[in-house]
Amino acid sequence: MKRIISALVLFITLTTIGQAQTLPYLSEPTFKAGEVLKYKLRYGFMSAATGTLSVQQSKYNFGNMDAVHLSAFGQTSGAFSKFYTVKNQYDSYIDQKNFLPILYTENIRENNYRRVEYATFDHKTKKVKGKKGTFTSPTQQTFDLVSAYYFSRNLDFSTLKKGDKFKITYFLNDEVAQLGVEYIGVEKVKSVLGTLECIKLSPEISPGRIFKKNSRLYLWVTNDGNRIPVKAQVDILIGSVTMDLVSADGLKFPLGQRVSYSK
Repeated sequence: MKRIISALVLFITLTTIGQAQTLPYLSEPTFKAGEVLKYKLRYGFMSAATGTLSVQQSKYNFGNMDAVHLSAFGQTSGAFSKFYTVKNQYDSYIDQKNFLPILYTENIRENNYRRVEYATFDHKTKKVKGKKGTFTSPTQQTFDLVSAYYFSRNLDFSTLKKGDKFKITYFLNDEVAQLGVEYIGVEKVKSVLGTLECIKLSPEISPGRIFKKNSRLYLWVTNDGNRIPVKAQVDILIGSVTMDLVSADGLKFPLGQRVSYSK
């Protein structure tokens, strides 16, 4: 059960993916400073965790870069927090011009377990430096847990057709890896904020101790100017896990407003 709880909290921040690709992105960001998104995670009918994603201007100057501070916080809730407590903080500082990370930190608190990690990125040399050494990436677009999510919101989907796939390269747990994502199409989704037209994606998952052999993870992202995740769902070995958006403040565009890059 400990593994499931940890995965549920990670699910909030990561679910937003062969050969390395250079991914095209929008010229202007889909988010702005002041944006705050809040989510709840359910295991079956039980409340399992909550998560908050926020954007603000960076207080730090990274060589005169136009840096943005991205923050993600996840914690267990309800009955789950009574027998296993998770409070994890993830922070990423990115270059607003290309959405690439400069510095990443994480503060993991899971019951009595503690871990503080960091990573710095040199995209020109394809290097990532962490506590346990320097790692080489196959591409000049390498992300951390948080920046991968925000970069995905700014991908140029204009040429994607149903069934098309792309990969995003990320650094996590002292490893450079790639996550594949399949574009499923566009469909409407009911949420607490109303019925919204969404882009449906399916990020890769690996069967094992948590997911069923034939499980698929589905993620619905608004097909508007903001591209915010509204819902995610996946079957696990026992039951299912669902993530739902509960509030969205400080959005760059009115929720549901279509723009030039809407599908």
